[in-house]
Amino acid sequence: MRDQLIAGRDRAKLEAEESLKVKVSEKEAQIAGMQRQIEELRRKAEQGSQQLQGEALEIELESLLRGRFPRDLIEPVPKGECGGDVVHRVLGANGQTCGTILWESKRTRNWSDGWLAKLRDDQRTAKAEIALIVTSALPKGVETFDLIDNVWVAEPRFAVPLAIVLRQSLIDLAGSRLAQEGQQTKMELMYAYLTGPRFRHRIDAIVEKFTDMQADLDRERKMMTRLWAKREEQLRGVLDSTAGLYGDLQGIAGRAMQEIESLDMLMIEASEEPSAP
Repeated sequence: MRDQLIAGRDRAKLEAEESLKVKVSEKEAQIAGMQRQIEELRRKAEQGSQQLQGEALEIELESLLRGRFPRDLIEPVPKGECGGDVVHRVLGANGQTCGTILWESKRTRNWSDGWLAKLRDDQRTAKAEIALIVTSALPKGVETFDLIDNVWVAEPRFAVPLAIVLRQSLIDLAGSRLAQEGQQTKMELMYAYLTGPRFRHRIDAIVEKFTDMQADLDRERKMMTRLWAKREEQLRGVLDSTAGLYGDLQGIAGRAMQEIESLDMLMIEASEEPSAP
């Protein structure tokens, strides 16, 4: 009898221990599940906080660019679309588009090299000349801003100064392209003018006027030559008549007639000059 009581007590004790182990295991499993739920909620809360912080940084960046460059077109990239956070279209003094800057804002604890490749893809999609990441977590070796793999990376406080320089470079480059296009257009117009009928007509008119002037000059030269010859004959006839008159008077008056040296010299010069053709 006593042995049976002892055996029953042992069984009861064993069953109680087994039941207690099962309950403890259930509690431990329940606690582990609750811990996992807490960690998941904490992770989602952190993700939501980071997302809100990122959205706030995007709005702050957009507002900062609008205030500093009021004439430019500052457009946020819609959520769910690839292409960075802000598209900055630079406009020149006359309102012409000079280029595009694609902005990406990051507010994380650590830098990721994957951002560079992604933004380069977004840059090609947006057809932007410049891509720029604004982040407080800079790559190793960068303290303020730098160009890394054709992507500009800058600390938030250097975003606007860097944007001023990059924006002006786009305006200068657009001006240079416009000047080159203007020169090319002028060269094409000049070539078309030189090879066209208008230039030939101009040259023909100049040559015709020159030919007319040359013919008039030749006619005037010939006419003046005839006039000079006629006057020379007239002067020679007057001189001969004067000399004859002087000779007749000498024959009559004899030595009483005084000699006129100037008339003698004139006769000598007239005799030495060749006759006009």
